Amino acid sequence: MTYRLTRTQSATFVTLTATAALTALSLVSPADAAASRPGPTKPTEETAPRDAGDPLMAIVSIKTQHVTIYDADGWIFRAPVSTGTKGRETPAGVFSVVEKDKDHHSNLYDDAWMPNMERITWSGIALHGGPLPGYAASHGCIRMPYDFAEKLFGKTQIGMRVIVSPDDAEPVAISDPRLFVPSADALAAAPARADKLAAEAADAAKAADDAKSAATTAARAAAAVTPAALQKLQALKSRADAELANIDKMIAAPRAAPRNDEEKARDDEFRQKAAAKAADLGTQLDAAKADAQGKRDAAAAAQAAFKAADAKKAETAAAARDAKLALDPVAVFISRKTQKLYVRRGWQSTVEVPIAIRDPDKPIGTHVYTAVARADGGGLRWTAVTIDNGDDAKDALDRIDIPKDVLDQIASTAVPRSSIIISDEPANREQNYRTEFIVVLNNQPQGGLAIRKPASDMVVGRDNWFGFGNNYYTQQYPQQQQYGYQRQYGYQRQYGYGGGYYNQRW
Repeated sequence: MTYRLTRTQSATFVTLTATAALTALSLVSPADAAASRPGPTKPTEETAPRDAGDPLMAIVSIKTQHVTIYDADGWIFRAPVSTGTKGRETPAGVFSVVEKDKDHHSNLYDDAWMPNMERITWSGIALHGGPLPGYAASHGCIRMPYDFAEKLFGKTQIGMRVIVSPDDAEPVAISDPRLFVPSADALAAAPARADKLAAEAADAAKAADDAKSAATTAARAAAAVTPAALQKLQALKSRADAELANIDKMIAAPRAAPRNDEEKARDDEFRQKAAAKAADLGTQLDAAKADAQGKRDAAAAAQAAFKAADAKKAETAAAARDAKLALDPVAVFISRKTQKLYVRRGWQSTVEVPIAIRDPDKPIGTHVYTAVARADGGGLRWTAVTIDNGDDAKDALDRIDIPKDVLDQIASTAVPRSSIIISDEPANREQNYRTEFIVVLNNQPQGGLAIRKPASDMVVGRDNWFGFGNNYYTQQYPQQQQYGYQRQYGYQRQYGYGGGYYNQRW
């Protein structure tokens, strides 16, 4: 028997059928539903299947939200990250680790805990452990898994290169005659030369101190001869001369009767005494003048000797510094924007010269070349990382002409961890005397930097800082002068550094 459904029954059947289908779909687990839909692969923590060497660089990909750590032989660790959210974007560019703090707390974000912090700008961009929601969510920093941040903290060094790339990037091996080739003889002679110049600088410093002491003593002696003392002697001499003149006038004056022998003898005695007194005061005055002039001449000579000794001290100190820095990796930055080449060693600026770049109006990109290890034959093994559009790494080198005298100065003692940065960009405002080169891509968002005060506003006292020397200069906040306070934070308390203070802006 065949049954026919009315229009109302048909509509009811369709509704029930659709409801049943939706009910069946709702019984599928979210995991099964997600598995049925293809999507991007989320980065996970990885460790290379080999013994890890010392980390040379970290490359952060903003696009895929992951960080990869490299040693001389390739990648060693990978992990997901969370970079800056919209409006507070982590700036893309070239940085290095400038400070490490195991248990850092932010003074900008409500004492937020930032464990295993590795700062890459003094205004507050850093790598540190933090929550990872699976997307960019920080205020500009680079959050890493807590355990990963702790593992990385124990292996990295101050100065490790940190490259933040808009897209995925990785170092590739490169060989080019323009990359530095050290001299075996120069490398062998460098330590002895540094020791010799350091000894000369120490001797010059002592000589300058002695000369300064002598100049101070001579200046005090010259100052002790006051004008009043000379004026007093001059007045006494003038009075004695006047008395002698009066006696001569009295003797020569006409008389009613000639002087007898007794009067002549008496007048002669008076005149002799007056003349002797005037002569004695004249001698004293001449001696005082000569003594004062001699002391002034001695003070001037001592001051000139001090200036010469101080100049030699500065000269030998600079030579000793350069010789010591020659033992460190050399960092070179070539900017198409400024048409200059800059050199830093030990974070100290040593060279700044104009440079010729072929086709200066054509973009060159941003490239980081790193000497990762010594090569067979005494050379260096290099890699290149490109993070901005322009030439490829080899073509970028082809457009650069480094002056031979500069190349001879910096290449002969180049060692592993030496680097060359070529970029269309100038140095960023975050770069200062306590950083290596900082180059930020201006065609990428920089919200994470925009919300922070420039690093030049940072207060840093004089102290021994990570072995880079104990004389660096204080830069004051304007408001600190206004309100008259100094703020001291956990880094200094934790590590017991005295005599300086740090006002961190984050």
